[in-house]
Amino acid sequence: MMSGNYTTIDNQNVSGSVPAVSDSPGQVSVKFNDTSLQTFPPSGAQGKISAAAGPPRDADDTFSKPASGSPESPSSGGWFKIFTVAAYRPYFDVDTSDVLERIKDSLLPFNGSFNEKTASNPDLYGPFWICTTLIFVAASIGTFVTYLAHKLQHKEWNYDINLVTWSAGVFYGYVLVVPLCLYVILKYFSAPSTLVQLFCLYGYSLFVFIPAMCLSVIPVEIFRWAITGVAGIMSALFVALNLRNHIVSAGERWFLIVVGIFLLQLALSFVLKLYLFNVSV
Repeated sequence: MMSGNYTTIDNQNVSGSVPAVSDSPGQVSVKFNDTSLQTFPPSGAQGKISAAAGPPRDADDTFSKPASGSPESPSSGGWFKIFTVAAYRPYFDVDTSDVLERIKDSLLPFNGSFNEKTASNPDLYGPFWICTTLIFVAASIGTFVTYLAHKLQHKEWNYDINLVTWSAGVFYGYVLVVPLCLYVILKYFSAPSTLVQLFCLYGYSLFVFIPAMCLSVIPVEIFRWAITGVAGIMSALFVALNLRNHIVSAGERWFLIVVGIFLLQLALSFVLKLYLFNVSV
């Protein structure tokens, strides 16, 4: 029949059409049992291959475990562990906020609370990078100042590589040797302190010399002496005041020890002025 532009055909009356298949009682249906082929790996063991996946292992794990006397063995002890990286890992486990807070305390020497704040978690990360920064700042600033002075006087200038090695010897040597000697002295006077905490204290006490070296670029000798004196006094007060409360338990000689610590820090600033803040043409 026709309905507008469309033609409707009754498929039951069209010759040659294939009738739809209807369910018959004799129809054979195939059913598949549940299988685990859709999941990988299969949940159960199949054949000779175990379902547990993992890397190959030795039969007795002899070579996959550290030896009992090796540094990697957790049960190894004694003084050999100072040669392992794991022995120093806790002293470098600090955040940037912790280092910045300790640097700020080093610039405020009259607080005298640095040792109390770092007693539970002294670090070597800050002292190491402070000394390293001082070495490069001292070498670069000293080189720039001497170069500028030679050019202003129209003289020939030659780079001095000894400035880098000398700076490294001074800063690394001071932070290592002085706390070690102080550790022995305090232990002798029955007022022992941890060696790492002394390294931490002396390392942060040198931070004030970084801006002092940057200001030494100004070619005014009186100003350089003033900058050196202020930096030295701030650094000396920071160390002496933080150790005073601890050294008081050493008896009547505690005052002499504190004065010695103060004067030694001032001597460092005097040496820096003569060899790093001084320009000779």
